[in-house]
Amino acid sequence: MIACALSVLLGVVAWTLTEYAIHRWLGHGRRFRKNPFGVEHTRHHALGNYFASAWLKAIASLIVGAGAWGLGGLAVGSAAAGGFVFGLMAMYGAYELHHWLLHVHPGLGPYGRWARKHHFSHHFSDVRRNHGVTSPVWDIAFGTYQRPGRIMVPRKLAMRWLTEPATGEVRPEFRADFGLIGA
Repeated sequence: MIACALSVLLGVVAWTLTEYAIHRWLGHGRRFRKNPFGVEHTRHHALGNYFASAWLKAIASLIVGAGAWGLGGLAVGSAAAGGFVFGLMAMYGAYELHHWLLHVHPGLGPYGRWARKHHFSHHFSDVRRNHGVTSPVWDIAFGTYQRPGRIMVPRKLAMRWLTEPATGEVRPEFRADFGLIGA
């Protein structure tokens, strides 16, 4: 039972490193940018609220999960591999929901506010920094963490939660952290 719980926890931690690596190297690495993830990720940055189709993500996660379970089962046994894959896929699902919410919802609580600034600093201040969406741990470990300052968002990419519908200006509660640029 403890071994299975540790396997799940290891899967969760492995996802945070995988998330960082995929985002940094497959999404922003010059040598790898033409891969399917890189193409979709470039589109996400260019359009702001664009997300790749859920069915593409589901197929990719099924392939990765099956491969990890198969190889892991050979190495450490089916139960431990299953726990690892469960933790990895559960955290992947949590990441997908979290990332989408950052774009469509203002964020709740201290973690939500931190994540929003961290992520949009990556989008609008410096794409070479803050690759972790759910955690800054790997950004800190790999030297790509940058404490977000006030983030200037292009008007054409402004998130709906950021602006007043009547005026198109930044809502008062977000003005300390965000501003708008462009026409």
